[in-house]
Amino acid sequence: MLIPDIDQFEERAAICEFESDATRSEAEDLAAQGQGFRNADHYWQWLAEYVLTKSIPF
Repeated sequence: MLIPDIDQFEERAAICEFESDATRSEAEDLAAQGQGFRNADHYWQWLAEYVLTKSIPF
């Protein structure tokens, strides 16, 4: 089951962007993939669905 960790996502994306030539978008994709999501869009869609329904999306 996917459960996003926002603090970890933000920290990993910032570190990746700072320590490499990755763009912010690329760094966010990598941070999301590190949590089991396909990419950052999938990560943010999951969070939006959770906010709207107040239940864990499947």
